[in-house]
Amino acid sequence: MREFLRSLAMAFLMFSVIPMPRIEWKQENMKYMLACLPLVGAAAGLLQWGWFMLCEALSFGNVLFAAGLTLLPVLITGGIHMDGFCDTVDALASHGPSARKREILKDPHAGAFAVIYAGLWLLSFFALCTELPRSREAVFALGLHQVFARALGALGSVCLPSASGEGLQHTFRGAASGRAVVFLLGWTVLCTAALCLLSPAGGAACLAVFLFCFLYLRRMAKKQFGGMSGDLAGYIITISELLMLFAYLITDRMVGLWF
Repeated sequence: MREFLRSLAMAFLMFSVIPMPRIEWKQENMKYMLACLPLVGAAAGLLQWGWFMLCEALSFGNVLFAAGLTLLPVLITGGIHMDGFCDTVDALASHGPSARKREILKDPHAGAFAVIYAGLWLLSFFALCTELPRSREAVFALGLHQVFARALGALGSVCLPSASGEGLQHTFRGAASGRAVVFLLGWTVLCTAALCLLSPAGGAACLAVFLFCFLYLRRMAKKQFGGMSGDLAGYIITISELLMLFAYLITDRMVGLWF
């Protein structure tokens, strides 16, 4: 239990701005760190739920409501996943060899493509949130997407080979317990079941997005970068959040039209 709690604290220290007790940076404290990453998504989902309740209580309009849903997950994570997304799109836009792409991932400066695609992502997510029904079920589903997306990123980090023998992803992967995959698969099953209870079609669509993104990540990481990295995990988390919301909205509208 102590190992799990230390891993949980390290997950929040690494992937969020939520204050936690300082934990010594060593492998035994990272055994379940990636398995705890979905709980950071749960914290983001709770913030979105609180924002929904505040918007309902104060009768805020849809624009402010959608802006809060868009910004809160980015703020609570300190933008760490968005940073990985920006680095990855910069690297992919270079069309260089794998070694050059890995160099760009390490570059702390943001290129033009990073700025452009970050803006496009934020605009797209905000626009989709303006279409989200202002209901408990819809906001709860959005929170589950936060958990589901981080389970995807963590699963890719644990299961897919690293691009090099260095970097945080390699360190976390090497420290991960064999049970981490079991925990992450458990998160996947729980999220799918909960989403299907809210909306069978929406849950199935989100699972399809999850599987598609994992297969895409496996192929892209190997072909473009020679393996997995922490930036690629942030990239796929960010992409899957957007795609899950889009899939949920599309299936919700289609079911409403047909039935």
